[in-house]
Amino acid sequence: MTAATEALTLRPIAATDRADWQRLWRAYLDFYQTRLPAEVYDTTFSRLIGNEGAEFRGLIARIDGRAVGLVHYLFHRTCWAIDDTCYLQDLYADPAVRGQGIGRVLIEAVYAAADAHGAAGVYWLTQADNTTARRLYDRIGTLTPFVKYRRG
Repeated sequence: MTAATEALTLRPIAATDRADWQRLWRAYLDFYQTRLPAEVYDTTFSRLIGNEGAEFRGLIARIDGRAVGLVHYLFHRTCWAIDDTCYLQDLYADPAVRGQGIGRVLIEAVYAAADAHGAAGVYWLTQADNTTARRLYDRIGTLTPFVKYRRG
């Protein structure tokens, strides 16, 4: 663990995190060259801080009070197991703290939440050319042979 991760705190995203969350999520979407309307930001944040069992959950990472990372995840049913599975949808660490274990800590926090929920597993997607993130993913996950398709 590095000095940065020793000072790291994680907690569920709260209503008071809106500005920090929006800054981090916007940077995440910029990385994927994606723009979304303001209403999607509003709805997503509302879902993250809501109390609905089927809604997305999110964690924010802070070092010395400064927001440096986030993760969004969701539990859902699957036809391949009796228990829910966990989809880790968004993971982002500020470029200033990359390589210091923030991503790993966020993923391990989702693993812990999945275990506590009794989830059958955790899965996520990334772009094939996201080599920096994939170095981490290759150490803590298993690459599958699946190819993603979508409509539109």
